Amino acid sequence: MRIVVAMDSFKGSVSSMEAGQAVKTGILKAVPEAEVLVRPLADGGEGTMRALTEGLGGRCVTAKVTGPYGSIVEAAYGMVPGEGGPLAVIEIAEAAGITLAPEKQRDPLHATTRGVGELILDAAGRGCRRFLVGLGGSATNDGGTGMLRALGLAFLDRNGRPVREGAAGLGDIETIRTEHENIFAKIRECSFQIACDVQNPLCGPDGATCVYGPQKGIQERQKEEIDRAMAHYAGQTAAYTGNDCRNAAGAGAAGGLGFAFLSYLPAALRSGISLVIEATGLEEAVRGADYVITGEGRLDAQTAMGKGPAGAAALAKRCGAKVIALAGSVEPGAYEACHKAGMDACFSILPGIMTLDHAMRPEQTRKYLAQTAEELFRLLRS
Repeated sequence: MRIVVAMDSFKGSVSSMEAGQAVKTGILKAVPEAEVLVRPLADGGEGTMRALTEGLGGRCVTAKVTGPYGSIVEAAYGMVPGEGGPLAVIEIAEAAGITLAPEKQRDPLHATTRGVGELILDAAGRGCRRFLVGLGGSATNDGGTGMLRALGLAFLDRNGRPVREGAAGLGDIETIRTEHENIFAKIRECSFQIACDVQNPLCGPDGATCVYGPQKGIQERQKEEIDRAMAHYAGQTAAYTGNDCRNAAGAGAAGGLGFAFLSYLPAALRSGISLVIEATGLEEAVRGADYVITGEGRLDAQTAMGKGPAGAAALAKRCGAKVIALAGSVEPGAYEACHKAGMDACFSILPGIMTLDHAMRPEQTRKYLAQTAEELFRLLRS
C-alpha cells in the first residue's frame, strides 16, 4: 500500500510537515508495511515559506529590513538547497505585511515595499539566484516602487528629487533611472516565480487600489486620486521599460507588487498551489499511490477554491488515487464542496467536545491526527 501525505498547516498549532509526520505515525501503527511519503503543502500564502523550507531540507534565515511603515523589522525567509544554487522562499508579508503594525498606526499612503527588496538583496548576497515569492498579506499600495528602490532604481519628480515613499509619491514620478547599476544588473540575472492567485489588473475598478485598498486603510474619498496616480506610474514604467503590464492578470496583487515584478524583473506569476506542487515534486510522489491524505486546520467551502488541499486532491484524482481529508473541524457546507473538489471523504480529528485552546495545542493536534489516521487505516487495510 502506497500512501502520500500532503497536509497543509494547522494555523496556530502545527506546521505542514509536523501534521504530515503525525499522520504518517498513525498510518504505520495500523499498516506497518505501508510505504508512506510525506510532502509539504501550501497554497502560496501564509505558511508557504515554512512548509517548503522544512519539507525540502532548507533552513530559515533572518534579516533586519525596513518594515512597511518605516521601522526596522526582523524578517525570515527560507533557503532551500538545489542543483542551480539555493532557492530563496520569501513571503512578502514578513517585510511588508499588514499585521506588522496595529490598525491605528497603518498608513497606506506611505506604506512601502522597500523591505521586500532588502530581503531579495540579502538572499542574493547569500548566493540565491532563484526565488519563489508569495504575495499575500501586504499592507502596501506603492506599486512595488519601494522594492525597486532597494534593488537600485530611482523614482524622481520633475525637479530631479526622489518622490515620497508609498502611494503618496506615485503621481509625482517624472523620471525613472537606474541609480545602482551593479545592484540592479545582478538582480536581473536572477529568476522569480511569483505565487499569485488573484487576477486583478493594476488600475481601475478591479485594480489594486479599488479592490484591496480599503482593507489596508484607504478611504473611499482617496480611491480615485490614488488610482489615478497608480495609472501615472504605470505610464512612466511603460515608457522606461518598453512594456505595459498594467492590465496583466495579477498586476494588482499586493498593492501593485505583481506589476513591479512583471515590469522590471525576470518574473512569472503563477498559481500558488501549482508552484508548490512543482517545487516539492508532489506529482511524482502521487503517481502510483493508493491513497492521498490531505487537510488543514479547518475545512470549509473556501477550501475547495484553490487552497492547498484542493490542489492536492485534484492532482490525486488525475493520478487515480483515493483522497481523504483530515481537519480540526469540518464546517457546514464543506462536505459537498470538498467532495466536488476531489476529496472522497472528510473527517474531523477531534474525539469529543473540548475547548479551542485545548484542541489547538500542538501536542494534542499531533495526537489526534495520529489517532484518526490509525483508525482509518485499521479499516482500510482490510
